[in-house]
Amino acid sequence: MDIAVVGLGLIGASFAKGIKQHTNNKVYGFDINNETLTKAKRDGTIDDIVLMNNLSDFDMVIVALYPVNTIEVCTDALKTMKRGSTLVDLCGIKGSIVDKIEPLALKAEVDYIGTHPMAGRELWGYDAAVNDLFKGASFIITKTENTNMEKVKILRNLAEEMLFKESVITTPKEHDKIIAFTSQLAHVVSNAYVKSPSLLEEKGFSAGSFLDLTRVAKLNEYMWSELFVMNKEPLLFEVDNIIKELEKYREALENDDIHYMEELLKEGRILKEKSNLAHSKKC
Repeated sequence: MDIAVVGLGLIGASFAKGIKQHTNNKVYGFDINNETLTKAKRDGTIDDIVLMNNLSDFDMVIVALYPVNTIEVCTDALKTMKRGSTLVDLCGIKGSIVDKIEPLALKAEVDYIGTHPMAGRELWGYDAAVNDLFKGASFIITKTENTNMEKVKILRNLAEEMLFKESVITTPKEHDKIIAFTSQLAHVVSNAYVKSPSLLEEKGFSAGSFLDLTRVAKLNEYMWSELFVMNKEPLLFEVDNIIKELEKYREALENDDIHYMEELLKEGRILKEKSNLAHSKKC
């Protein structure tokens, strides 16, 4: 296939590198940053540069941008893509994007599929991209009643070649509900956690638990703000739930109630053990 990747930041460039490294497809790229394009061609990340106003030669166009830009660029891309080609977006939110892009894709007779590669780094931009970012990761593919399942098979095969561990097929709504818990809430909590006045005094007192909990506090605030707001209701549910649970721990502490604290901690431990067991059975 001839594949065009639009947006050569961390995810887009890593995707392009992965395709080049592990498949026989040709990869072309576009980015608004000319320096990035120069690097990408020089480094061999892409075979050549593509013009956004002429996407008619490509079998697949992959858009890897922030949520708002994803909608804008997908809309423009559909104006020049050929009939029967495939449009894919890699954005971490699906419902809002699918709702806007799918009707336009159907009208253009282009097969649109919303996806989400579950991998990232605490860095961003082209220079942070690597060809094995997705090795062992999960690739989420969303489908609707209009999805061309033959194209889903092609995407799954591509993901397998790129060394993704598995492809998970779900609906946009289910994706957004679960991702609010597994990813977005974790970033909110981590970012809020480091706002303690004790942060600058942690040197020599921190170990693995501190590193684990603070890792994703270093985030791209522009991208994550869009993701959070566009997934407002599922994320609000998760934020409200964790606040409710934290109030229980606060109550136990305030009342010196060691037995209640034990119950709370035991409940959390058991839930985590059940989660681990369920995960191991799936694997």
